[in-house]
Amino acid sequence: MRPIHILNGPNLNRLGLREPDIYGQDTLDDIEARCAAKLGRRGELVFRQTNSEGDLVTFIHEAEDAGADVIINAGAYTHTSVAVMDALKMVSGRVIELHLSNTHRREAFRHQSYVSLVADGVIMGFGAQGYLLAIEALIAD
Repeated sequence: MRPIHILNGPNLNRLGLREPDIYGQDTLDDIEARCAAKLGRRGELVFRQTNSEGDLVTFIHEAEDAGADVIINAGAYTHTSVAVMDALKMVSGRVIELHLSNTHRREAFRHQSYVSLVADGVIMGFGAQGYLLAIEALIAD
């Protein structure tokens, strides 16, 4: 089984505080703990967050260098970053795009996703549970 790198973009470090009516009460630390428990000893988990586009691109490169599958919640970079999309094109493992909210029920600018253009699958609208669904999809094989 490939390692799993879960990469989180801008403002996700503020989960639990930021718009809990949209993003829920769970913190990113809560989500990381649930992901580690879900994966257990079945594989290696790397869980990271950054508010910097360049750092997110570097995290994607490091995931590829490690031969990892990637679960990415790119936050606002989903809708704006060709650099993130181009980095994800280089990932030889599977890529799952993840969003806590259903972006298609939100502002029109959130309907465009550069990440979707290169992702193998998309999970959105299930809150923190979406991370566990993404892990389940990767370990099901």
